[in-house]
Amino acid sequence: MPATNKSIPKYSILIVSYKSGDDLNRLFDCLDNQSFRDFETILLDNASPTNGVDAALANRADIFVQNTENIGFARANNMAAKLAHGEWLVLLNPDAFPENNWLEEIEIATGKYDAEAFGSLQLLDDNPELLDGMGDNYSISGIAWRGGHRKPKPEIIKDGECFSPCAAAAVWKKSVFEKLNGFEESFNSYFEDVDLGFRHRLLGGKCIQLANAVVRHRASGSSSRYSEYAVFHGTRNRLWAYIRLMPSWVMWVMLPVHILATLLLLLQSSMHGAGGAYWSGILAGIKGLGQSFRMRNEIQKQRSASILKILKAMSFSPIDLLLRKSILREIEKE
Repeated sequence: MPATNKSIPKYSILIVSYKSGDDLNRLFDCLDNQSFRDFETILLDNASPTNGVDAALANRADIFVQNTENIGFARANNMAAKLAHGEWLVLLNPDAFPENNWLEEIEIATGKYDAEAFGSLQLLDDNPELLDGMGDNYSISGIAWRGGHRKPKPEIIKDGECFSPCAAAAVWKKSVFEKLNGFEESFNSYFEDVDLGFRHRLLGGKCIQLANAVVRHRASGSSSRYSEYAVFHGTRNRLWAYIRLMPSWVMWVMLPVHILATLLLLLQSSMHGAGGAYWSGILAGIKGLGQSFRMRNEIQKQRSASILKILKAMSFSPIDLLLRKSILREIEKE
C-alpha cells in the first residue's frame, strides 16, 4: 500500500498497535483499497504480550517498529512521527477502519481549507447509524468529550470547526505537530489529543471536522470506559491539562466550577465501580501540579491567540456536556 511512486509521500499514516493483531489485517485491507494512493504506513507495536504483530503483518507496513517495552500511546506516536516522511501525519487507531475514499476526502480538505489539523467522521463499527464521534469538544469547566458519542448520525453533516481532532483518526500538518512537540508524553494515554489540540489553539490554530472522511471505529464499551486504567489516566490528565493550558484569569475564575465538575464525575465513576481509580487519578494529578505549573509558564508565554478567540472555541453550556452534544461551528474564512 505505499505511494505509487518512489517520491516522498504526502501522507504518513501512523498506527500504534497494542494487542491489536485481530484488527490489523482488516485495517490494512482498508488502506489497500484507498482511492488516493500517495501515502506511506508506519506501524509501531508497543510490546504486545499477546496478539501482537507477526511477520506477515509487519510486511504489510512500509515501516515497522517493534518496541521492547510499552512506552505509552503518546510517546509511541511521537516516535512514529519522527520516522515519517510525509507532509501530513495521519494518526489512525488499529480499530478505526476507513472507507475507501477516506484519504481522498482528506486530500480534498487539506487543499481547500487553511487549517493544520483535521478530524474524521467516526461511526460505530457495529452500528454505523450511530456516531462514535464528530471531533472533541471542550467545556469552559475544563471537561472534554467526544462530540455526539453513541448518538444517532445526523441526516445532514457538513464540515465544521471543532475544538480538537480525536486521535483515533486525526490529521496533523507534520511541521505543526513538530512545533508543538507532539503529544505530551507524561500523559501516557487519554486526554493527550485534547491537550495537543488546546496547545494548537493557543498558537492560533484551528481544527476542521470533516463530514465525508469516514472511519468505522470499533470503540470500547462502557466497561472499558470505566476501567481502572482509563479512569485513572483520564482523571489525572484532565487536571494537568486544565492547569497547563487554560488562559490566565480564566483558570482561576473557573476553578470552583472545575472542582465541582470533578466531584460530580467522581460520583458518576463511583456508581460504575471506579471510585477508587478516580481518587487515585485526582491524587496523582495533585502530586504533579508543581510540574504542571512550571510547564504552564512556558506554554502560556508562547500563546499568540487572544483569550476571546480561545473561549469562542469552547462550550459554555452544561447541557452540551451532559448530552455529549456535537458542536461544529461555521468555518471562519481567513
